[in-house]
Amino acid sequence: MRSLLAVGAVGMLAGCTSPMPPDLGCGVPGGLCAPAEPNTRVQPPAPPPPPVEPPASETRTSPVELYPGTGTPQSQARPAAGTARIALLLPLQSPALGQAAEAVRAGFMAGHERDRNGIEVNVVASGDSPESTLEAYARAAQQNDIVVGPLARSSVAAIVASNAVVKPTIALNHPQTERPLPPQMLVVGLSVEEEARQVADWAAQEHPMGRAIVLSGKAAWQQRTAGAFAARWARLGRNNATAELPILDGYVDATALAELRSRLAIDRPELVFAALDAGALRQVRSALGTSLPTYAISAANPGRSPGLSVPELDGVRLVDLPWTVQPDHPAVMVYPRPVDSDSLDMQRLYALGIDAFQVARTLSQQPGTNFTLDGVTGRLSVRQNNGAWSLQREEAAAVYRDGVGYETVVWK
Repeated sequence: MRSLLAVGAVGMLAGCTSPMPPDLGCGVPGGLCAPAEPNTRVQPPAPPPPPVEPPASETRTSPVELYPGTGTPQSQARPAAGTARIALLLPLQSPALGQAAEAVRAGFMAGHERDRNGIEVNVVASGDSPESTLEAYARAAQQNDIVVGPLARSSVAAIVASNAVVKPTIALNHPQTERPLPPQMLVVGLSVEEEARQVADWAAQEHPMGRAIVLSGKAAWQQRTAGAFAARWARLGRNNATAELPILDGYVDATALAELRSRLAIDRPELVFAALDAGALRQVRSALGTSLPTYAISAANPGRSPGLSVPELDGVRLVDLPWTVQPDHPAVMVYPRPVDSDSLDMQRLYALGIDAFQVARTLSQQPGTNFTLDGVTGRLSVRQNNGAWSLQREEAAAVYRDGVGYETVVWK
């Protein structure tokens, strides 16, 4: 991965699914270990000495090319005794992002605790600055077979711009750059844009001839979310109108709501897409009523806890991580829940850590192959196309039910 902490830190993960710190963008994705050369030697004859067994603790590893054809020799498959060294590069020394980084670290280690065979995890801490990130990345790539990280969008962009990617690298966020990704980089970060496109496909199936109104505020993540939905909606051959609502300190402007209500009374759409968080959407639905089918991304999920009642959001259709809306899903139930976090943003980052480990583990065991995982952040499909790797995430579709939680939906 919403925004996946103190409000300041959440914004920095701008790739995440909710209004996190600008650099984290809630969500919003090194080398492998190969068999070592045999290290036993044949002694000269007459008389042959008894065979010498190598020490049980000795394990050699060598990098394996994750993406064939990039110029690095690919070694043989790792023997059962081999161990893949995975570096987890996180801004644990960052005052702003430390809490978010710790959530990812906890999830990653929960994944490792469950599937630790053949995997060694080394946590590499960095600070906020590009210099700190680049230095930590170089150290991680030198000493490990595969690197997972960085977390902040600007840090991923710094790695991309530096041409420093010499080992398969699993970035935890989408970079703020137009540069193409290095061939050995795969992004697993959460993305509000991907959520919006998935919602558009879902809404189009339920409303084949539907005309939508797209609501958003001025925040960057809201603009990106609204733009992604509108682009996919148009690509599907459907029409939409837009309305930008002034929002100050979490409160939607009352005059703007009154004008929107008058507008919809004259020209009523078939559905609403809200690029808004739960608080803003609650105010909109309170002013407009709840009769219009309303679709949203995970930022609109109010969560569920004892005593929580949000009747204004009853019936809202949204996409979110299985970790959040499907706690009884088999892929989710096998992992422990963090006991010290009630924040949905931190829960999503914890889930991102779990799936980042599973992706790294699979890449280390199946280098160069496409694969699909039933993860806690969604169904993950990792594919290679002309030397470049990509990950597509299909999150869970759910209807929010006030006082109950979520009713999951299968719409494909």
